[in-house]
Amino acid sequence: MSSQSKRREMDVMKLMMNDYVVEPINDVLNEFIVGFHGPKESLYEGGVWKIRVELPDAYPYKSPSIRFVNKILHPNVDETSGSVCLDVINQSWSPMFDLLNIFEVFLPQLLLYPNPSHPLNRDAASLMMKDRKQYDQKVKEFCELYAKKENIMKPTAGEETDDNEDVTEEETYSSEDEID
Repeated sequence: MSSQSKRREMDVMKLMMNDYVVEPINDVLNEFIVGFHGPKESLYEGGVWKIRVELPDAYPYKSPSIRFVNKILHPNVDETSGSVCLDVINQSWSPMFDLLNIFEVFLPQLLLYPNPSHPLNRDAASLMMKDRKQYDQKVKEFCELYAKKENIMKPTAGEETDDNEDVTEEETYSSEDEID
């Protein structure tokens, strides 16, 4: 087993040992979904998101790809793809960072301190700069609609279920494994 494979497994284990729900997408642990809770004392508190993580073959020397699967209203998250605009991941990544840093530090800071000056979601950035009260209300509405704890690790639109049927946003499935 290569040192990169060991590092990958160790980083995923660290997430699980810190009470993150990790759902592998494939057997090699290079793609998986992580349940992420919005930071306390933020507009996103109480929301839970599926974060898709894709680790390149060169991980940890090359940064992972991180995207929100369920919708979130944020100036630095692309509204369509869920891609994240975060310098530490996209430009200044270092092998000293690990997946736990992303979920314990980088993503919470992104949600706590949005940067509307460099948006991926121009509508959210514009609303945030023009009418902060309305922006705050809309963020909370998105959390209520798209980031409910009881729905988080269930299939969403575009993902396939076990019987290969597409799931619409209105459909729900019961799950014994909820994120706390």
